[in-house]
Amino acid sequence: MTYAPSLADLIETWRSAVAEFVALVRDVPEDQWALPTDLDGWSVKDNAAHTAHLEGVLAGTPEETIQVDETAPHLKNFFNVYTEQGVVARRDRSMGELADEIEHAAATRYAELQADPPTDGDAAPPRTPGGVPWDNKTLLSNRPVDVWMHEQDIRRAIGRPGGYDSPGARHTITKFGGALPMVLGKRVAPPAGTVVRLDVPEADASWTVAIGEDGRAAATEQASSPTVLIELSAEDFVVLAGGRRGLEATTPTFTGDEVLGRTVLSHFGITP
Repeated sequence: MTYAPSLADLIETWRSAVAEFVALVRDVPEDQWALPTDLDGWSVKDNAAHTAHLEGVLAGTPEETIQVDETAPHLKNFFNVYTEQGVVARRDRSMGELADEIEHAAATRYAELQADPPTDGDAAPPRTPGGVPWDNKTLLSNRPVDVWMHEQDIRRAIGRPGGYDSPGARHTITKFGGALPMVLGKRVAPPAGTVVRLDVPEADASWTVAIGEDGRAAATEQASSPTVLIELSAEDFVVLAGGRRGLEATTPTFTGDEVLGRTVLSHFGITP
């Protein structure tokens, strides 16, 4: 599946994802704000608070420095601790207030991006979350993924499926599928000649990767007789690749080497 969005396309995909996220956040009833999500330690409202934090940072809002319990089991690394600060700083805000914050921050940043559009994907952006060393392309590609994934975290928690027909969904699923060469070649490392095809029919998405004689994985057109064909629903693919749920919580189908297929999927979590 070939997909090479321009920087301008990525900006519009992020803007669309934010608009849909804000609309959902405004519509969640108060008795659902505290429901747990697939992200350990985070409620529905925490997902909105996290999004408000990062959008605010990217719009130039001063960073909060909040003491958090770094021994909490869901805080596994520096970035987890960093994002937790933004969530804790917003504990007393309502979902409506968080939606306002996100909307205002996104509008500020969008105006900045329109006034001075980034033209070099390899250049450093003005700001990144936590000062991570991302270039423009990485930042602009990651933001719609993060926003859309948190929209889905909220939707699953409140039992309101949807959002899979959006630019954010297309971008996220395509980006996740593009990780198949890395997953197969580096994490699974099967013998030369192995061919894995991964299909997500609901998203009209398919990727086929082969292991060459040099042991490296690369996309291939050899899709007719793979070592294993893996088929997944769009949601199962998203929760697996997004690290939200394990293989046992999904229902893939395999044609061919099922052991290889299960091994590939069990190594597919690619988000931090």
